[in-house]
Amino acid sequence: MLTILGFAMIATFLVLIMMKKMSPIAALVLIPALFCVFVGKGAHLGDYVIDGVTSLAPTAAMLMFAIVYFGVMIDVGLFDPIVRGILKFAKADPMRIVVGTAILAAIVSLDGDGSTTFMITVSAMYPLYKRLKMSLVVMTGVAAMANGVMNTLPWGGPTARAATALKLDASDIFVPMIPALAVGLLGVFVLSYFLGLKERKRLGVLTLEEVLVEEKETETVLVGAGGSGDVKTAVATGGSGSGTDAEDDDQERFTVLDPQRATLRPKLYWFNALVTVTLLTSMIMEWLPIPVLFILGAALVLTVNFPHIPDQKARLAAHADNVLNVSGMVFAAAVFTGVLQGTGMVDHMARWMVDVIPEGMGPHMALVTGLLSLPLTYFMSNDGFYFGVLPVLAEAGAAHGVSPLEMARASLVGQPLHMSSPLVPAVYVLVGMAKVEFGDHTKFVVKWAALTCLIILGAGILFGII
Repeated sequence: MLTILGFAMIATFLVLIMMKKMSPIAALVLIPALFCVFVGKGAHLGDYVIDGVTSLAPTAAMLMFAIVYFGVMIDVGLFDPIVRGILKFAKADPMRIVVGTAILAAIVSLDGDGSTTFMITVSAMYPLYKRLKMSLVVMTGVAAMANGVMNTLPWGGPTARAATALKLDASDIFVPMIPALAVGLLGVFVLSYFLGLKERKRLGVLTLEEVLVEEKETETVLVGAGGSGDVKTAVATGGSGSGTDAEDDDQERFTVLDPQRATLRPKLYWFNALVTVTLLTSMIMEWLPIPVLFILGAALVLTVNFPHIPDQKARLAAHADNVLNVSGMVFAAAVFTGVLQGTGMVDHMARWMVDVIPEGMGPHMALVTGLLSLPLTYFMSNDGFYFGVLPVLAEAGAAHGVSPLEMARASLVGQPLHMSSPLVPAVYVLVGMAKVEFGDHTKFVVKWAALTCLIILGAGILFGII
């Protein structure tokens, strides 16, 4: 019964948000509360929610201060050189812009944190997509898939969880998987190319024209892509996609990367770069918990770059909208995960999935695990899958001579799809900053992310890794 109710709860949630009948925050809170009553454990709802909030509180704190930290770094111009490089490559060609989005997301994903990847990628690419009237779900989908492949890095989380759950060395899992993951990342780039071609066909052939403008005219797309004092604006041949006035609520977005913005701190560039490198190194080396690192980092860069309190308040206010949206979504997701775990739905769903595997599939448990990783890592947290399901699958595989290493590698296959799961806090940073409905993102990305997962799985089997 709990198995049926668990799947029904997840299905109800996905259907309602994709049909836009409820907002994600409302659905994450009200649907599990209702199903908790159906299960007959309504009296324990408070305990489940508190447990869920307690477990996700460090994540919420990390996201809040990470948004502030990287928001300030964007304000002061730390990422302008990277952005200029991507924009010079992309120009105003929709195909290049989509491919550039995938490349940028993959590069920034080296830090192992999805939230920071999405913040930097969206901040850099959003003005281009918006101004050229490109599909924003293409941006969120491509960024999520590229980050999902890179999320398998040993410091990204899933590989470490698999190693811990099966008592293996993380490098023994990850290093042999590199060829298959490289094929998966190449698949994302190829998919980005074709999605970009589709956007180019829809919008027409776009070119760049350099125009001289007065300093006060800061609304532009490829700001900073040219030399000092000039700006570039996108013009479409044939009229489609030519620059019309942006909506008022997007005005600030277009000036975020203004090379003349008052928040730039060129004299502190190397200080900010050193702090950021130190922060990322500390994350990888695990010198301190990630939430603590971002709390300290945000406080430090705010104080040094904006020593006057009114300026600090202004920076915090500038990023307050993103902070509130993301942290609110995380705490709402805590209700969903708290009820799933507290009522035992997750355990029953996992056992059911294992039980339905035919006996004849025993020698092919690595393949089965790879296929199961798609729905299971989408419908449950990485902790639930790697610590709850993977050990059971590995035990079944061992009985048929399948090594734990193969099982661990196969378990990583579903990560490109997992990064768009409603249970992943970082995805709310992505859709929130891009102003994309979560349901729209889900409808677009699921099929392409699943295809990417299958490409990785196929490459792993072809190379004899899985």
